[in-house]
Amino acid sequence: MKRVVGLLLVCLLGLFMWGCGKEAADQASKGTTDQKDDLIVVGYAQVGAESDWRTANTVSFQTTFVEENGYKLIFDDAQQKQENQIKAIRNFIQQEVDYIVLAPVVETGWETVLGEAKEAGIPVILSDRMIDVSDDSIYTAWVGGNFIKEGHDAVAWLDGYLKEQGRQDEQINIVTLQGTIGSSAQVGRTKGVEEKLPEHPNWVMLDRQTGEFTQSKGQEVMESFLKSYDDIDVVIAENDNMAFGAIDAIKAAGMDPGEDIIIIGYDAVKAAFEAMIAGDMNVSVECNPLHGPRVAEIIQKLEKGEKVEKIQYVDEGVFPAETAAELIDSRLY
Repeated sequence: MKRVVGLLLVCLLGLFMWGCGKEAADQASKGTTDQKDDLIVVGYAQVGAESDWRTANTVSFQTTFVEENGYKLIFDDAQQKQENQIKAIRNFIQQEVDYIVLAPVVETGWETVLGEAKEAGIPVILSDRMIDVSDDSIYTAWVGGNFIKEGHDAVAWLDGYLKEQGRQDEQINIVTLQGTIGSSAQVGRTKGVEEKLPEHPNWVMLDRQTGEFTQSKGQEVMESFLKSYDDIDVVIAENDNMAFGAIDAIKAAGMDPGEDIIIIGYDAVKAAFEAMIAGDMNVSVECNPLHGPRVAEIIQKLEKGEKVEKIQYVDEGVFPAETAAELIDSRLY
């Protein structure tokens, strides 16, 4: 009889311990779920991965919007197609994300889908590129570079450089490798240069063609320029990767980039500093890709019910070749 009672006690104790363990496990599971439910969900519709700049921009978001910082990031690579971004945004709306971040491929064609986001009560923050819409209430804020000023900065640098070289009175023949036509960076940088050209009547813009912000296309277009024009003095590449393509084409043609032809790039990625140190490139005008922390700052203000500025520029500089060796180790991208 004592043995039976003992066995019953052991069974009851086991059941009690199992129940307590199950309750503890359930509580732990519930705690994890609650913790995940507290995360701010951000959907990011990125342009693609067409350049070193874009890669750095993506990493900035992926390292900022992490669980440790209170976020869940849903990332979508549009592969440089607007239709993919529109589909991604509609998916974000369906998933009821808290915020949408968009780096638009081009400026136009966003009214309908961003209107849907507004109707769903999801704030949209634009990164890098701007959009052209009749109602700017469909986005909350924009973070990026001042592309027109970047164009002005490139012209100012070239003016000073030519004076240093004693070439200020020469006819200067220029070609431009434009970015994706219709993108904010392309529109702004092209406009910035155009606005300043009349101040230099001896500068001649021979041609402009898109290199689509990629090194391979930049090389292809530069090869075409070299076949079409005998005397090119300056290449303005609207991002560094196209500048690298131009450098490859110039070298293949038996000339020295940076010497025979002045190379101006935009973005100021680390690879551009390496090209400047090698003597292949003369200057890069910065376009800061590290937008993640600024966007997170905007989101935190919105979470507190605070107002945010509609347009927010990031800090940028101009980096000529003579500064490259000194500064390259300090570059974060």
